[in-house]
Amino acid sequence: MSKQTNKSVRGKNKSQETIMNDAIRAKELRVLGEDGEQFGIISRDEALAIAEKKGLDLVMMSPDAKPPVAKIMDYGKFKYQQEKKKKEAKKNQKIIEVKEVKFSCKIAENDIAYKVKHAREFLEKGKHVKLRVFLRGREMANPEWGIEVLNRVWPMLEDIGNLEQEAKRDARYINMYITPKK
Repeated sequence: MSKQTNKSVRGKNKSQETIMNDAIRAKELRVLGEDGEQFGIISRDEALAIAEKKGLDLVMMSPDAKPPVAKIMDYGKFKYQQEKKKKEAKKNQKIIEVKEVKFSCKIAENDIAYKVKHAREFLEKGKHVKLRVFLRGREMANPEWGIEVLNRVWPMLEDIGNLEQEAKRDARYINMYITPKK
């Protein structure tokens, strides 16, 4: 039996709290064994005695059920296996990198070509690209200038990218979002 005999194990928040052993307050429980065997509906004391005899923990699995469901298991081993599954899932997760390329309203053609070259490199590497135009001072009164710049950039990238989000104003920025073609 693990060290958490008289208390419940606290997770990151209350909904993740694990109630086990003496912390279980229900008088009757539906008890399941470690290997899936069913003990049926028995008293809390009887369930604790069975768990104690096997050297395992009585862990509340479903406290809201009628009657509550508890399982006799090695809680330390269970916790370890769950952490292992989480790490494995995290390892298999694909992380999407978003690169940002900034422009201004008064940008020259050769500067646009230079920045588009970088955006193309990012798209070729499979990264998502966010094109942004920052509006300064009086440019705020004419956001269509920023939209115009991004609309000039898009045709240079459409052969290798998909337009995920049209040029759209967001506070002081005009944003356009491009993803790589498969």
